[in-house]
Amino acid sequence: MTTERTALPPITIATRESRLALWQAEHVQALLRARGHTVNLLGMTTLGDQILDRSLSKVGGKGLFVKELETALEDGRAHIAVHSLKDVPMVLPEGFALACVMEREDPRDAFVSPRYARLQDLPQGAVVGTSSLRRQVLLHALRPDLKIEPLRGNLDTRLRKLDEGQYDAIVLAAAGLKRLGLGERIRTEFSTAEMLPAAGQGALGIEVRADRQDLVDALAPLAHMPTWLIVTAERAVSRSMGGSCSMPLAAHARLEGGQLHIDAAWGDPESRIPLVRASASGAASTLEQADALGVAVAAQLRAGGATG
Repeated sequence: MTTERTALPPITIATRESRLALWQAEHVQALLRARGHTVNLLGMTTLGDQILDRSLSKVGGKGLFVKELETALEDGRAHIAVHSLKDVPMVLPEGFALACVMEREDPRDAFVSPRYARLQDLPQGAVVGTSSLRRQVLLHALRPDLKIEPLRGNLDTRLRKLDEGQYDAIVLAAAGLKRLGLGERIRTEFSTAEMLPAAGQGALGIEVRADRQDLVDALAPLAHMPTWLIVTAERAVSRSMGGSCSMPLAAHARLEGGQLHIDAAWGDPESRIPLVRASASGAASTLEQADALGVAVAAQLRAGGATG
């Protein structure tokens, strides 16, 4: 005797309305529809999308991109929220859970410029756009002569500002450019040795209310456990260091033959001390083991002088 899977009621995805966020939500929508679910989108504008004249580190961090989506989950207007994982706070509010981490796209940073092929080709004093403190300290370590200027807005807005001549180059996540078919804008992909990525960069996470086990079960086929292990270790570094986007912190892990290798770096925005680096390797077949490895790397960073 076979038991038929009980069909869920229609699933509504809460999503930001930027082109990249909609691509991500539509990607999940298509995967769930292929499994027989009825899926709708609820487009929303978050506070993080509205505040464009100040850096995120000064107005509340990347959690500004998810709060309105969580409110929609809480009041039942939506059932799941699709996030770029690097935008998700390291500790979710009570009552919410990360139900699924999907297979990661390219986690590296991309050098984008209409005139120059590589960071090394920029003239002395060139203007590079980024509002990421992580990218600022890593760029300064590579080229202390550059002028780093703030750059906010969605992906299309950032590219437009570059094309208007406001910057000589900008640094963006390679994943977003590739997902939107803009890979030709990438002049160089930084190696992770040059520009260590942010925790979770390139991965998508799906958030639900913690009491919706039915949705957790429905999303399980979309999960990619190797990516989940990797980003769990990376996010544990960030969480242990304070978990704020106002911190110039990088963390990148890779899984090779059952061994998880993780590298992290912390920089001083005022450039008073050199970059602090740490790394560790260990067996990690469970999320708990991956988390513990990340915590150990954070302890190394603090021992080396990094502060939260």
